[in-house]
Amino acid sequence: MIVQILGEDLERMLSKDTLRRVSEIPVRNIRDPRALRAVAHPVRIRMLEELAFGGPATATELSGRMGESPANCSWHLRQLARYGFVEETGGGRGRQRPWRLVLQQHRFDEADPDAEVRLAGRAVSQVLFARESEALFEWQERAIGEPPEWRDAAFVAQSVGWLTADELAEVSKAFGEVLLRYVPRFADPAARPPDSRPVRFMAWGIPARPGTTSDAEEA
Repeated sequence: MIVQILGEDLERMLSKDTLRRVSEIPVRNIRDPRALRAVAHPVRIRMLEELAFGGPATATELSGRMGESPANCSWHLRQLARYGFVEETGGGRGRQRPWRLVLQQHRFDEADPDAEVRLAGRAVSQVLFARESEALFEWQERAIGEPPEWRDAAFVAQSVGWLTADELAEVSKAFGEVLLRYVPRFADPAARPPDSRPVRFMAWGIPARPGTTSDAEEA
């Protein structure tokens, strides 16, 4: 699953060439707060990850991977399916039915005019950010046991700079274009290089403090 939190149209942020490369993956603009609340759950986010990284799985198999009970996994899968995030592959019965991720670009806008959608979208963001922070700490714990080439390639960057709004928009566009080059590999496993692994990316660029008249004068 690819979740993008957008305050403007994707078409305004990305080049035509980049858009062409990701056009094979359907886009779902979510404005139903029930659907957003359905995915704003740490167990469900982890479940979607497992299906994305490990492929189709039954509730029993997910239970073994996640340390949750089969009954709990089965219930969460049904809730995700209800709002179109996962689907059955066919075959099997009960908790032995395989489930797979519905491959889509999921978009929602935290500036949505509907207050209920905004709150639900913010809840999704908070769960996602918490999961990404957890994954970063997990990487730091296990990095010493990873191959040197992966330790050297991995990075965590933090910086502060003085930018105009237009310059910040340029950074956002450039970052999005780089990441979206690899999106088609979600849809086509055959396109993945033999030595590739799923890699997490998390970045944001936000004003460091509220805008004031004094800030404008200092700049």
